[in-house]
Amino acid sequence: MSDLDRELPPALGRVPVALVLPALLGVLVLVLPPLGLLLRTPWPGLWQQLTEPRVLEALRLSLVTASITAALCVLLGVPLAWMLARVDFPGRRLVRALVTVPLVLPPVVGGVALLAVFGRRSGLVGGLVYDATGWQLAYTPAAVVVAQTFVALPFLVISVEGALRSADARFEEVSATLGASRWQTFRRVTLPVALPGVASGTVLAWARALGEFGATTTFAGNTEGVTQTLPLLVYQVLQTDPEAAYALSVLLLAISVGVLVLLRESWISGSPWTTGSRQGTRSRAGTDAETAVVAAPR
Repeated sequence: MSDLDRELPPALGRVPVALVLPALLGVLVLVLPPLGLLLRTPWPGLWQQLTEPRVLEALRLSLVTASITAALCVLLGVPLAWMLARVDFPGRRLVRALVTVPLVLPPVVGGVALLAVFGRRSGLVGGLVYDATGWQLAYTPAAVVVAQTFVALPFLVISVEGALRSADARFEEVSATLGASRWQTFRRVTLPVALPGVASGTVLAWARALGEFGATTTFAGNTEGVTQTLPLLVYQVLQTDPEAAYALSVLLLAISVGVLVLLRESWISGSPWTTGSRQGTRSRAGTDAETAVVAAPR
């Protein structure tokens, strides 16, 4: 049983009404929009709506780009999170602050910023590349991945850094003291301990990439069959066919619920992604530390 599933202690007196009413209003704010979406969805024609060629193409592009984005976030984000958590370098606080900028930046502004760097005409880098090769990044499928990575990467970095900071660093110190290189220590000790954070961060990054709209439509455009992901298609059909927009939104809602189930399994229910209790984490980390030491060159 997880910590969140344990029985709560008896309440200390009656629950104050001043706390109950805002809590109920908060629940309504969160529950009513999805409920309204379900009630307005044209269920009899749902399958026909979801199997239209443009919908399937937008869904395919969304799944492919979100998966590529998640892989890029792992490739770039895990080393960055490790640097922020384990290496004391000049400007670390500034880098950590910059990592969180996409979280608070309006997505459309993020798209404009990407155009300022990678745009064909006015981009600081994109203009030079276009003049030299005739190739542009903006308004291509690759631009969808870049926009999604820009907004999704912070989710993975924050998750992994949090996992590393909460882990016991003594095993890494022991591994290094007994002869393991820093790479061996990272691969055999640090990374296994951080796997829950990597797993949950990857799922969050994938979900954020799948739902990305503002930066994508600004930097990559909304061209059907090229850069039109499912959220962009929802926005487009909402102007002319609200029922179709409701149907597509239900599809995204179903995917979001699936992501929540995965996150619950990762965070709470002790899935294979997690390392179990804190004691279990320490035990596995200790074993990996010993393995790293044995494998270290003499």
